[in-house]
Amino acid sequence: IINEANIQLTEEEHQLLRLGSKFIFNDPKTAARRRITVLATLKRKIEKCFLHKKVSPGRPLQQFIAELDVLLQTLHNVPTTRKNLHKNSVIVSQMNQNDIIELINSQASQSQVFNLKSDKSKVFHLGKIEDYRKKSKEYIEKTQAYKYLGNEDRLPDLIQRTNKYLLDLRLTKWITQKQYELLSIKPNEVELAHLYYSPKAHKSGTPQRPIISGLKHSTIKISKFLDDLLRPLFDKMTQETTVTSGFELVKKLNEWSK
Repeated sequence: IINEANIQLTEEEHQLLRLGSKFIFNDPKTAARRRITVLATLKRKIEKCFLHKKVSPGRPLQQFIAELDVLLQTLHNVPTTRKNLHKNSVIVSQMNQNDIIELINSQASQSQVFNLKSDKSKVFHLGKIEDYRKKSKEYIEKTQAYKYLGNEDRLPDLIQRTNKYLLDLRLTKWITQKQYELLSIKPNEVELAHLYYSPKAHKSGTPQRPIISGLKHSTIKISKFLDDLLRPLFDKMTQETTVTSGFELVKKLNEWSK
């Protein structure tokens, strides 16, 4: 925990933060939701790897996911009071954990403090909002690549122009009706791309790492569609210079060394 804001933490508050951002206190419903989502994502990624090699994963993958699901359910059903969550941590009840979280949020709000997980680590950074805004302003002025919008909402215009562009393509028969329905966007599906920062906990002064969040941008569907369309051609053109695994890398190095 990097406490640049010098916020006063009790021992229990300090130990709870030390458990990390992925710690789930004794809440089976939250654990169950996360388990289902994570397993679905894992299965999708494994299937994609197999299909990339033109191999069907079939029943073994389903069996693996099912067994992993049972294992995770068993672990989630073990009361937290019986687990050693952290060798230096203070084990507290769910009620106490909720109270501690509310106290931390209350202190942060009153002291104008933000709480962020630092990028590429498990370190929490407690900093002053004023310092965060100052560093952000300095970065924006230095790069001259971003604009502060304030209360200006450009999202409706982006949605309207994107859908009009797709409709024009549909009317000129450059895309099919099915593709038009797939690519057109709804207001509740998208948001403006935005800039935010992640603290570099390993560097002196904890500078901010700029990150662009554009996963829900109005053109993301079009980008994914074009990537799926062009990816097979790209993979074919670069297959001689592409390495997809450690085994393949060793094999290529042996061939190149001859």
